[in-house]
Amino acid sequence: MAHSKSTVAGTALGPTGRPVVEFPVPAPLQSHGPARIISLCNQKGGVGKTTTSINLAAALAQYGRRVLAVDFDPQGALSAGLGVASHDVPTIYDLLLGSVKDPREVIQTTAINDLHVIPANIDLSAAEVHLINEVAREQILAGVLRKVSNDYDVILIDCQPSLGLLTVNALTASHGVVIPLACEFFALRGVALLIETIEKVRDRLNPVITMDGIIATMYDARTLHSREVLERVVEVFGDQVLETVIGRTVKFPDASVAAQPITTFAPEHAAAQAYLQLARELVARGSVA
Repeated sequence: MAHSKSTVAGTALGPTGRPVVEFPVPAPLQSHGPARIISLCNQKGGVGKTTTSINLAAALAQYGRRVLAVDFDPQGALSAGLGVASHDVPTIYDLLLGSVKDPREVIQTTAINDLHVIPANIDLSAAEVHLINEVAREQILAGVLRKVSNDYDVILIDCQPSLGLLTVNALTASHGVVIPLACEFFALRGVALLIETIEKVRDRLNPVITMDGIIATMYDARTLHSREVLERVVEVFGDQVLETVIGRTVKFPDASVAAQPITTFAPEHAAAQAYLQLARELVARGSVA
C-alpha cells in the first residue's frame, strides 16, 4: 500500500516532506548580549519579509530575548506594523549619515516587552546616493549597530527588496541571513542571485556571515502549485530550508491594520503558532541564543 504524503511508516511528515519536529521552548537567558545580528533578505518584494521580521521579533521577545528590529526599508512597513512613529522623529537614515551619533536616541519601544525598533521612512531611499562616496561605505550600518549590540540578544534587520548598497550594508553587519521565500514559482528564480550576493559579501566584506535558513512563506497546502514549489525548494536547498512553514492567511493584513504582530493580535491562530515555532527552531539551530 502506498503511503500518503503526510506519513511514512507511521511517522508524521510536515509540509517540507520531513518528519515533524517539536522544538522545545527555549530556556530563559541568565544574561543578555552581545546580540547576534540577522538580516531578513530577499530582493523580490511581496514574499512576507516584513511580516516575518515583525512576528519573529515579537516571538523571540515573548521567549525572553531582548530584540532590536531595524527597519531598513524606505517604505517603513516594519515601523508601521509595530505601531512605531517614523515621521518627524530621528530614523536609521540619521544614523547612517551621522547627523545622530547615538542609536539610543533613535531606538523606540513598542507595546511588546523587550522589543525595540529603529524606525525608517522614505528619507532612507536617498541614503545610497549620500553613502556612495563614503570611505568603507558598506560598513556604516555595522558601525551603528556595534554601539548597541551589548544591549540586545538579537538584532533583526528588515532589508528592502533590492540588492543595492543598503542591503550590502545589512549583510556586512550581520552574522546570519534568513531568506523568506514565498511558495510561488517566480519567487524561486531570484534566490540563486541572492545567495551569490551573500557569498560575495562573505568573500570580500564579512567572512563570518552564515545562511541561517530559508523560511517558506505564503504556503497554501490546498494548491498543487504551493506544494510543488516547496518540494522543489527542499530538493534544491536541503537542510537550509527551515522546518517551520508560514501559511497564507487574511489574519496578517488584519494584524498590520491593528499595528500589532499576529502573536498578540491573534495568539491562538495557526500563523501565530508558526512564528513561535520559527523562534524556537532558530534557537534550537543555534542561530539565536
